[in-house]
Parts: sequence; structure tokens; C-alpha cells
Amino acid sequence: MSRVSPGVGVWSPRSGGEVQGMNISPEALEAEFSLSTAATRLDFLSRRDSGDTVLNTVREPDGDEDHWESLKVTDTSLDVHESLELLALGEVISRKAHDSQLVGVRAALRGGATWEQIAVALGVTPQEAWDGFHDSIADGLEADAAEAARALAGARPAN
Repeated sequence: MSRVSPGVGVWSPRSGGEVQGMNISPEALEAEFSLSTAATRLDFLSRRDSGDTVLNTVREPDGDEDHWESLKVTDTSLDVHESLELLALGEVISRKAHDSQLVGVRAALRGGATWEQIAVALGVTPQEAWDGFHDSIADGLEADAAEAARALAGARPAN
């Protein structure tokens, strides 16, 4: 079974390790992965690469090489394609999380949250939260929805 859709250009057992059409980009992966799936795959790849291995080295077996626990002590390194996939997945997650911020702020405002509360949740000042929300409105909403979101936001918090 392949790890991701072979058409995306990521290694799969059926391709024998060859990348077909090498298109490991956020745009290619974004359509293939939900946020939770992308995060799970990113976590798997991140944990799999120890960062300590040297290219072209072979680990000598210690004792019972057929026992599954011998895999735990094996340093692994991602190949080029997996490394590119790891980078692209990080960007996919960043984009999807950024998109969800607009939804979250709108929901918080509709629920009665203040800009101070929203700012604490985002780790920024109230002014930065308000400015970021307005930037997201401009980037992500149609005219009618944008107007409603600006009304919901109210006036910019004072310094």
C-alpha cells in the first residue's frame, strides 16, 4: 500500500522508490491531505529522521536481528523525496492552520469574546489580533462576507 497517492509524486512501493513527476509541493499535497492527516504524516516523518545518520552506512545487527525491537535502535534518515515531502507538509499545515484562524476569530467574536481574550489565545496584542483579522478578511472573504466580518470586529482596540 502506498503512503500517499502515487500521482502526487511521492515515493510509493509500487514505484520502486522512483518519484513519478516529482511534484512534491504544498499545492500538490494540500488537496491530498486534511489538516489532521498532514500533521500525522509530518509527525511520522519528523520522528523517523534521527538527523544523526551518515549517508551510505549500514547498521550491524546486535543479537536477534529478526526481533521487532531491533528497529527501535536503528537510526534512520529520510531520503530526498521524504525530506521534500516533510518540508511541503509543514507548509500545508501552516496554510491550513492560518485559514482556520479566520474561522476561529469569527466564532470567538460571535460568541462574545473580546479582542483582549482573542489576543491572549493568539499570543499577540489586541491591536495585532485585530489587524491580522482584517488582513485575513481581505485575503479570504468575498465582499458581502468581508463587510459582515468587519462589522463583527468593531473598532480597532486602543493601544
